[in-house]
Amino acid sequence: MKVKRATKAGFCFGVKRALEMAERTAETSQAVSLGPLIHNQQVVKRLSERGIQVVEDLDELTSQQALIIRSHGVAPSVYQGAESKGVQVVDATCPFVQKAQRLAAESAQMGQQVIVMGDKLHPEVQGILGWAGEEAIPIQTVEEAKELPFYPHLAVLAQTTQLAENFAGIVAELRNHTGDLIVHNTICNATAERQKVARELAEAVDVMVVVGGRNSANTRKLASICAERTKTYLIETADELENVWFEDANNAGLTAGASTPDWIIEEVFKKMSEMNEQEMEMSSWIDNCPELHPGTRVTGTVVKITREEIFVDIGWKCEGVIPLGELSVARKTRPEEAVAIGDQISAVVIRVENEEGHTVLSKRKADEEGAKDHLEKIAESKEEIQAEVVEVVKGGLVVDVGLRGFVPASQIQLGYVEDLNQFMGQTLRLRMIDYDPSKRKVVLSQKVILEEERGVKRTQLLESLKEGDVVSGTVKRMADFGVFVDIGGIDGLLHISDLAYTRIKHPSDMLNIGDEVEVQVLKLDQQAGKVSLGLKQLKESPWLQAAKNYPVGSTVNGKVVRITPFGAFVGLGDGVDGLVHISQLADHHVNKVEDVVKVGDMVSAKVMDCKPEEKRIGLSIREGITDAAKENDQQALDLQSEIKPFTIGDALGKELQTESQDS
Repeated sequence: MKVKRATKAGFCFGVKRALEMAERTAETSQAVSLGPLIHNQQVVKRLSERGIQVVEDLDELTSQQALIIRSHGVAPSVYQGAESKGVQVVDATCPFVQKAQRLAAESAQMGQQVIVMGDKLHPEVQGILGWAGEEAIPIQTVEEAKELPFYPHLAVLAQTTQLAENFAGIVAELRNHTGDLIVHNTICNATAERQKVARELAEAVDVMVVVGGRNSANTRKLASICAERTKTYLIETADELENVWFEDANNAGLTAGASTPDWIIEEVFKKMSEMNEQEMEMSSWIDNCPELHPGTRVTGTVVKITREEIFVDIGWKCEGVIPLGELSVARKTRPEEAVAIGDQISAVVIRVENEEGHTVLSKRKADEEGAKDHLEKIAESKEEIQAEVVEVVKGGLVVDVGLRGFVPASQIQLGYVEDLNQFMGQTLRLRMIDYDPSKRKVVLSQKVILEEERGVKRTQLLESLKEGDVVSGTVKRMADFGVFVDIGGIDGLLHISDLAYTRIKHPSDMLNIGDEVEVQVLKLDQQAGKVSLGLKQLKESPWLQAAKNYPVGSTVNGKVVRITPFGAFVGLGDGVDGLVHISQLADHHVNKVEDVVKVGDMVSAKVMDCKPEEKRIGLSIREGITDAAKENDQQALDLQSEIKPFTIGDALGKELQTESQDS
């Protein structure tokens, strides 16, 4: 087997520059880097041995330390934060990245909508977005570009390690979304050249080995390019090489990512060359025995299951064992739920031999490694996946996506989740919102999917709704001023004044959260997406019958419901109040309304005028008192017994009669 090394591989200019600046800084200062200086754990370990520590947040810094800005660059807020803490800044940002940052800032200042093509989780892209401002949009695929609306002015630039052909495809799509597109090709020339050389080499060999950090974006892209053309393996060190990879190979290729040091490349090249010189003897079991070391992937058959371990025949001198904690993502899984005797499984060696001579294996890590490529594609495509809830933890749920995926409680559903245990064993619809394979961090959300669906329903509903429509809905939220009713994707406001014709103190006097109600659309603002609703409008206004129910001159009884300086309002029925003016409160002068009546008093009054069209009824307690007095006087007269009339003639006649009798 002939080993061919790519002419362009390993450290790029920007990485070399950053490492040199870091090492010089460490000689004179207490140096720290904000995040790993480069995406290579072996290099980061060496830097740590030289005193360069890694911090994840500015709060961890002191004014005595020197902060090294890594080659990926950072947002302006980091410089400002360091300055406020009095921290010395050593800016090792790659000049190509600095150019992208400058162009992003200038484009934003010119009023252009900035589009950054790249992985939004990558620190370089996050830094560029910081320079471009809050309105900048990161995209990575043509599909994402197709979803963008039309913009008057667009500026697009790329993460420096992106593929040129991918950038060209996105640029072509963006031309359909604007009449003014400014294209800044910020892809690093060294990156493009390295990818070109790797592509050509992969086409000429039987197997490719790509060396670099698995969390390095440019290394993964190199592996992806090579894998499209030949069998490809991505490794971090020479220890991961396997003889079996090269059994049928006549030619093998070797390349490395921009964050891979020369000494690691040399170690890999040397070992591949030594493999070329060795001949595998198949005459004995020892020669056939797999070469095991931590990280080796093996395949075997489950031969025994206990409560604590699973025994696997891996064709070595002793059976491998999988501790229960290394069996699956779900930490509380019972062994028989995950595997059965006779199953063929893959596992990763985590210890070559334990005290009993068994090789300690991890099925969980093998599953995780197998899931990483799949998860990376999902992180890029933002496609929906489904996963089962395997554990309830503080603050959220754990789901099995190959790795332990975490769904925060706030990302489970649209509303507040009170009891997380109800989701145990359920299958959720999920989208990845944060993925960091180096930290085995997978954060997912079901809520974003539900919000998008609600947004579609909201748009469709807004387009079909008309003022005056009667719709059904569910009471979702309640406030002092009214309730919010979900009418199928839109929360419309049902103001307290539109709940009923009667005056109510709080919406809870009439409705409860969860109630199903039928309401009328009173006002619709499609641009703002706001809907005003009414409940009382579906009932007949009591004022329509006011003239009939409260005719002028009639006497009514009611309760005082409000007091104002000019009079008192008396509730007469469902939503109808009459006003007793202060001058009509009593048959004497009144200085203050409260001197005569109070809220809650029952009063009797005379209807003086009734104007339903103006929703006004004038009442008079004074006239009511006067009428009542007249009525009482009349009743007293009516109750007196009738007296026979007595005239003067009657009186004189009696006297004359008496006198004639006496004579």
